[in-house]
Amino acid sequence: MMGMNPRQMKKLMRQLGIKMEELEGVKEVVLRFEGKEIVLKEPAVTVMVVQGEKTYQIVPGSEEVREVLEIPEEDVQLVMEQAGVDRETALKALKETKGDIAEAILKLTGE
Repeated sequence: MMGMNPRQMKKLMRQLGIKMEELEGVKEVVLRFEGKEIVLKEPAVTVMVVQGEKTYQIVPGSEEVREVLEIPEEDVQLVMEQAGVDRETALKALKETKGDIAEAILKLTGE
């Protein structure tokens, strides 16, 4: 296949039932894991359909790994009740204290 011109390549792929398409305007792709996420910025994304199966090829421009703190809803509710604050305030305090319920309550009540 080396030296094959792009037109011949497309024709051969069409005969084999392979469709390829570049996705335009993709800003980022996020891969989420337990406790972290990988953000692929400005990726080149190609969609390939072979025998009805769709696959994606992603080539990132850059990559960023972020830690993600997942706070259970029960913890948010407990801080809301104990500190007498709204959900947004309780969630912010829990994030600032990295999920430490007691520390979040103390921070909000000033004790």
